[in-house]
Amino acid sequence: MGIIKAVNLIFDYIRHDEEENKDEINHALRGVTLDIKEGSFVAILGHNGSGKSTFAKLMNGLLLPSDGTVYISNMKTDDEEHLWDVRKTAGMVFQNPDNQIIGNIVEEDVGFGPENIGTPTEEIWERVDQSLEAVGMTAYRLQSPNKLSGGQKQRVAIAGVMAMRPQCIVLDEPTAMLDPNGRREVIKTIHELNRQERITVLLITHYMEEVIDADRVVVMDDGHVVMDGAPKEIFSRVSELKQYSLDVPQVTELAYELKQAGMELPDGILSIDELADRLAAHKGLL
Repeated sequence: MGIIKAVNLIFDYIRHDEEENKDEINHALRGVTLDIKEGSFVAILGHNGSGKSTFAKLMNGLLLPSDGTVYISNMKTDDEEHLWDVRKTAGMVFQNPDNQIIGNIVEEDVGFGPENIGTPTEEIWERVDQSLEAVGMTAYRLQSPNKLSGGQKQRVAIAGVMAMRPQCIVLDEPTAMLDPNGRREVIKTIHELNRQERITVLLITHYMEEVIDADRVVVMDDGHVVMDGAPKEIFSRVSELKQYSLDVPQVTELAYELKQAGMELPDGILSIDELADRLAAHKGLL
């Protein structure tokens, strides 16, 4: 079993009327089963309302399943006895870093998490140093978070989670509020943490370009897992993705249109360099 395992996961949002009777039930997840290997980088895609953000919040007990089970490192998230350990194992990074940053100074904010789990003072500062170094924010450690850009704030939020030494980081649309440069620097940071620290990454996003270097892509629609595979495999199915109201990376879209126009190109081209090489080879055959 992987570090994260969801078994027949069901979650319902229930709205009550004024008499506290059930008024409306929204089925957000409908029998989701996933097993995520330790050290992997898994991206979850889906349009708004697909269930992907609900799935993220179930990973460390922010929400508890209506039915089914979530295991984090063999611990059930609905087991109150292990809830604290679950949250130390699977850290969360949210869409808006302002909702996660509470310190007046960057280094104090990063040290807040380990302090609250009883880490000795000397070790807290070691963790702060290491975490800021890992996300490239050491030079900003004495600055106020209010003076940072959106991308820098998000890297501070990631450092704060890292300082708690999680085995896994769940990121719920962490770049949704950032400009393109901020998105690139945050995604680069996440990949470096995955490769260098071997932290398992679960990235929830709707930006296609952010997932092309993932180990695995899971596509959700209407509370179900509808596609699951390597990025090249998933983005080979352009017409199917469009049926789920999802786009594909721009270079993949261009290659798909060229192929539809009659050019001999393989499916699932993910980079400009790959497309350029294919076009150059095609030109040489003319």
